[in-house]
Amino acid sequence: MDIKKLKPAWVDEFKAFALKGNVMDMAVGVIIGGAFGKIVSSLVSDIIMPLVSILTGGTKDLAALSWKLSEADGAAEVKYGVFCQTVLDFLIISLSIFFAIRILCSFRAKAKEEPAPEEPEATPENILLLREIRDSLKKGE
Repeated sequence: MDIKKLKPAWVDEFKAFALKGNVMDMAVGVIIGGAFGKIVSSLVSDIIMPLVSILTGGTKDLAALSWKLSEADGAAEVKYGVFCQTVLDFLIISLSIFFAIRILCSFRAKAKEEPAPEEPEATPENILLLREIRDSLKKGE
C-alpha cells in the first residue's frame, strides 16, 4: 500500500501555503504585535493613567471605575473604566501602527524616486575591434 495515496490532496497545498514568505512574515508580525500590545498596556496603566488620575480627582485606576446597579433579585456592575482603558490601548496601538506604516511608505516612495545608478554605456563593436587591432599591433612590434 502506497502511503502517498493515503495523504489527502490538501496537505501539499497547505504545506506550500504555510511555507510562503508572506505567511512567515505575518506570523512574526503577530508575535511582535502581541508584545507591542503588552508594552502599550503597561504604558497606559503605569504611566498615562496615573497622570489622568490627577485630572480626574484621584482615581488612580481607571479600570476600577464602575457603575453598580441593584435590583430586587440581584446586583449588576457595569465596568466602564475597563472599557475606557481598553479603548485608550486601542487608540495608542492604532496610532503607532498608522505612523509606522506612514514612515514605511515614505521610505518606499523615496526608493522609487531615486534613479538607479547609471551604467556606463556599452562600447560599440567597432571601437572594441579597433582596440583589439591596436593591441595586436603593439604585441607584434
